[in-house]
Amino acid sequence: MLLPGRASGSPMWADNIPELQQLRTVYTLDLLGEPGASIQDRPIENDAEQAQWLHEAIAELPDREVNLLGVSIGGWTAMNLAIHQPEKVTSVTLLDPAVTFADIAPEAVVRSIPASVAWFPKSWRDDFNSWTAGGAPVDDSPIAAMIESGMQHYALKLPAPARFAESAVADVRMPVLVIMAGKSVMHDSAAAAEFADRTLHDGTVLVYEDASHAINGEYPERIADDVASFLAATGE
Repeated sequence: MLLPGRASGSPMWADNIPELQQLRTVYTLDLLGEPGASIQDRPIENDAEQAQWLHEAIAELPDREVNLLGVSIGGWTAMNLAIHQPEKVTSVTLLDPAVTFADIAPEAVVRSIPASVAWFPKSWRDDFNSWTAGGAPVDDSPIAAMIESGMQHYALKLPAPARFAESAVADVRMPVLVIMAGKSVMHDSAAAAEFADRTLHDGTVLVYEDASHAINGEYPERIADDVASFLAATGE
């Protein structure tokens, strides 16, 4: 099951699905409380409730358990489920997960504030999205257009994600594959990788040195290969 990033939705996985479908049946899910097809009809108050809705969604699938793969805030969402309600999760793969193993960088916080104001110029949101993608142009990108539209027109009504306590991360017993983006501007990737490698009970930690926070679209084949090796090594 693929979990997208903030202000995004399932289309952001377009480059990844062909390769991942060679490994397993693939489900995509728009995060509740984010732009997309999932509709939030009641408040989500805390991390436990974030885990509860995802657990209930997975319970409706024909599969008894799933391997979760999340990018950015989708990675945080996957790890949050592994911590709070892991019964239907076999493994977790995290692509440059936000607020999971390291705090958000101060510059990312500062830059995100004007980008999140709906009546500010579109160019401000485009600049922010290009910055997070390592300077890649966003003018002709349908995925970037989707994210910009979500940032402008959708009002998030979710609790701010909080970094997990070290003890909570250490208590996760399922296999976890962490792929950090070496050039991510969202956090200190080296520190995040070190924390994950030191803390996870059954963790595999990789760093793609040249990747930006837009890692899933930059390295779809490499990600699929590493996920395949991870699942084979863990017997999943």
